[in-house]
Formats: sequence, structure tokens, C-alpha cells
Amino acid sequence: MYWVHLPKRVLKQIDRMPRPVARKLAILLEQLEEKGPFQPGWPNYGKLGPNSYHCHLAPNWVACWSWINGALEIEVYYVGSRQNAPY
Repeated sequence: MYWVHLPKRVLKQIDRMPRPVARKLAILLEQLEEKGPFQPGWPNYGKLGPNSYHCHLAPNWVACWSWINGALEIEVYYVGSRQNAPY
């Protein structure tokens, strides 16, 4: 089981999300916790760097997370619009 960390800026963004997108994020967080950083079943899942990944929660909403190889800790460092995504 992995520990999933959400910084304060991500928690604030979740409060601004449409409710259906927030529900999808909750499902993603559960899957990250249970199965780890590799989530190929999510739309547009992809690797952003050596230990960074992303997927689409909706056509205009994405989530980005990082994982330290070998550790059981994942940080979701961005949740928001595709236009402002850090990739």
C-alpha cells in the first residue's frame, strides 16, 4: 500500500473542481494508494519524466503525480486544467 500526499495547493484546487471531476480524482487517489504510481487504465495516462506521471480526469482536467523509485510515497503535485498543467 502506498501513501499518497496532497500539498495544500492541490487541496485548494480540489475545492474549485466540478463535483464529477472531484469524484474521478477520489477514485484515482484510491487506485494510487492501492496499486501504486502506474495507472495505464486512465485516459491519456503517460510518463512525464523519470518518476512523474499524469492522466486526464476529464477532457480539460488533469492530475500529475511523482513517485520516488523504491519508496511507498506518491505526491500528487498538480490537479487542474490542461492549459495550466506543468508539462
